[in-house]
Amino acid sequence: MAFNIRVYGILRNDKDEILLSDERRFGKRFTKFPGGGLEQGEGIKDCLIREFEEELNLPIEVKELIYLTDFYQPSAFNENDQIISVYYSVFSPHLDLIQVKNTPFDFKENEIESHRWMKLSELSTDEVTFPIDKHVVELLIKNS
Repeated sequence: MAFNIRVYGILRNDKDEILLSDERRFGKRFTKFPGGGLEQGEGIKDCLIREFEEELNLPIEVKELIYLTDFYQPSAFNENDQIISVYYSVFSPHLDLIQVKNTPFDFKENEIESHRWMKLSELSTDEVTFPIDKHVVELLIKNS
């Protein structure tokens, strides 16, 4: 068994909306928070900064730690991997740079992801795909 460390950013705008990422990979469609996998030799915060630059072309500041996985979760893509996810709140003064869509999975055939804002007051566990993200949604709702 291998550990797969994932790092995600919770980005809010001034309308109290949270940024979600709709993606298509490995023949599956899923919704999650922006972020991705830690690479060998990379720091956790550096990973998150890189992921936001790669996925959104958005410079961010990593703020406080929101959640670190505290239960066993096998990977949805490789049952031999254990997922450990780290969630930070993030900030950017350049939210206008984000290309957002209004509809889930609104991307062309050759694209693999799109992003959309969702009001925190409308966010539910049904909006995200993976168990750890669902847990984080519950925490966000509880603490709002």
